[in-house]
Amino acid sequence: MLNKPALVESLIVFVIVLFVHAVVWDRYSWCAVALAVQAFYVQFKWDHLLQLGGAVFQFRTAANSGLLPASMVIPLLGIVMKERCKSAGIVYFERFGIVVASTGMLVALFLSVIAVGITKPVPTNTCILTGVAGSIIIYTMKHSLTVSEVIEVLEVLLIFVYLSMILLYLLPRCFTPGEALLVLGGVSFVLNQLIKRSLNVIEGRGDPIDFFLLVAVVGVVLLGLFFTVLFIFMDSGTWISSMFFHMMTAVLGLGVIMPWLYRLIQRNPLFWLLQFLFQTQTRVYLLVYWTFLAASACGVVFYQNAKRSSESKKHQASTITRKYFHFIVVATYVPGLIYDRQLLYVAAVLCLAVFIFLEYIRYFRIKPFGQTLRHLLSLFLDERDSGPLILTHIYLLLGMSLPVWLFPRSCAPKGTLSGAGALVPYSGVLSVGVGDTIASIFGSTMGEIKWPGTKKTFEGTMTAIFAQIIAVALILIFDSSVNLNSSYSWILASVSLVSLLEAYTTQIDNLLLPLYLQIMFMA
Repeated sequence: MLNKPALVESLIVFVIVLFVHAVVWDRYSWCAVALAVQAFYVQFKWDHLLQLGGAVFQFRTAANSGLLPASMVIPLLGIVMKERCKSAGIVYFERFGIVVASTGMLVALFLSVIAVGITKPVPTNTCILTGVAGSIIIYTMKHSLTVSEVIEVLEVLLIFVYLSMILLYLLPRCFTPGEALLVLGGVSFVLNQLIKRSLNVIEGRGDPIDFFLLVAVVGVVLLGLFFTVLFIFMDSGTWISSMFFHMMTAVLGLGVIMPWLYRLIQRNPLFWLLQFLFQTQTRVYLLVYWTFLAASACGVVFYQNAKRSSESKKHQASTITRKYFHFIVVATYVPGLIYDRQLLYVAAVLCLAVFIFLEYIRYFRIKPFGQTLRHLLSLFLDERDSGPLILTHIYLLLGMSLPVWLFPRSCAPKGTLSGAGALVPYSGVLSVGVGDTIASIFGSTMGEIKWPGTKKTFEGTMTAIFAQIIAVALILIFDSSVNLNSSYSWILASVSLVSLLEAYTTQIDNLLLPLYLQIMFMA
């Protein structure tokens, strides 16, 4: 039987799905409802498999499978993107939204079929429900997608299958099934988009910063796969291996990634990047300010480690200490969102590449900094870092950046959407930077009334909702591009639902909450 927090988490996701369905009300939203119903039943089977240890791969413990909340993210994003672009009259991105939704549904169905297939005895009712939902979705896709779009969806599914087999084997206990669906599904879609655009390059078409994101994500993933295979055959902790690591990084970067990016943007990537970063005086000021904040974050890490060294007993960073980084990230993103979102977009891509590269150095123990990074970052581990990789700081960066990267700029002629959609780029700041931080601090220090079945408190959740409403008011004051058009009740409902989801989910909230808040704002 599903435990109570999982039931409440599922109920919250159902409410969000029904909200989107009520706004959109077309065949795709009906498919989303069908997918949600079957994902709820299959989530029970996945949880049962994890408890019995019957799953093929090793998943993260101390959390449920998270299949329902993860299954709905990509389809709902595609549906709301389709609606926004349809209302703006941008047919290309309306079709793109349909492809995103169809891809998300098919990948989620695939994971559901896997769970049902390896469950013994075979769950008859769940099989029937999965078959009915799958039939509805496939029938809708048949009558909605062109042949080229069907091929694109199947390509993403194929990439997802291969990536899942490789990465879940190489990285045990790093993901729950839901987190694997979300992360690997996203990477698969990005890789397919990069291949598609590389084969159909049209000079002058496409924004260089979009190509920069695609190449950076695919580049760091391929780099990690290459070194994982390489270090199976040699010890990664020697000086020779370290020299080879840095040399091959330079070779792959300059010999593969740079030419790939050059083909897409039709200019020298390094010159373009330097010209972009220092194009205006505002950008120079922002870069100096962000450098100061990055130095401050490093200072917190060194100070906390020095504090650990001076204590006789084992010292671990407290929840409040870890939330320092949330405050620093909020201070980083808010000026960028107000003054120069394109610069923030590119800077976030660069930071993601640097974070993942440093994690490779830590994971492979690359000299001279690998062991030092292991020692410094071990202080900030929590129960979610149960695998060989430390991912919480990367998830924090992703949670803040995804609303900026996924903002449908082409469907917003004036650079912003109407109503609550104007807050879409702020989804990460509100849900993770403000809401999650305030909930953790107030809940751990003053909270007394706990939500049933969880460690989260009623006081923490209510304070988080109040803090996010204040943050929205401040955004209205300081960002003149935001015009909510009296959609305050929808914003309050969105913030409240996502804050309740934070209280009950056992998934990576840094990744899940911003995406659901973005979905609600875009709806």
